[in-house]
Amino acid sequence: MKAMILAAGLGTRMRPLTDHCPKPLLPVAGKPLIVHHLERLREAGITEVVINVSYRAEQIVAALGDGRDHGLSIAWSHEDSPLETGGGIRQALPLLGSAPFLLVNGDVWCDLDPAGLPPLGDDLARLVLVDNPDHHPDGDFHLDAAGRVHAEGEPRLTFAGLSLLDPALVADQAPGAFALAPLLRRAMDAGRVGGHHHRGAWVDVGTPERLAELDRRLRG
Repeated sequence: MKAMILAAGLGTRMRPLTDHCPKPLLPVAGKPLIVHHLERLREAGITEVVINVSYRAEQIVAALGDGRDHGLSIAWSHEDSPLETGGGIRQALPLLGSAPFLLVNGDVWCDLDPAGLPPLGDDLARLVLVDNPDHHPDGDFHLDAAGRVHAEGEPRLTFAGLSLLDPALVADQAPGAFALAPLLRRAMDAGRVGGHHHRGAWVDVGTPERLAELDRRLRG
């Protein structure tokens, strides 16, 4: 299985830290945030990784190269301007192939072992969900007792920024910038989105304060 790491964002919430450094390269416990993802993927046996880049792309490519220093192979999907999540995946499909892949938001940290996620089967997506953090108390989706994810319903959980996706979810979309969420909700309405409730450690590294908190946690 391949993985795709989303690393094309502008990092506006992380300013001023991202004024001169792209968010994936911000240091956490002595190494760039994105390297934590690469190490966890390699430990899970995933050695083929696609990374989309846009803002300060040359810095990220220079830092990671072809991935061999981290024991894996990296293919780069360059975006002239950020294409949003859906558009970024759509552009990267030639690199990802036709099999389901693991999608990782570059601005989260999670101790999930992706090798433990069940296969998709007939689903178009399997979302990793976590308990709602203080900064997002209303959550995103409902996970029912049968393991199906719904746009509506209670109680609600927060999308962790990790998922298994079938390329067919975006393959019929026109190239260009578009969001992934409406396509996921359409798949939910069709009963084709499963969920996994992760109860381990997870951090949305979305602000300088949460970045510093994660750094302290991993160093401690």
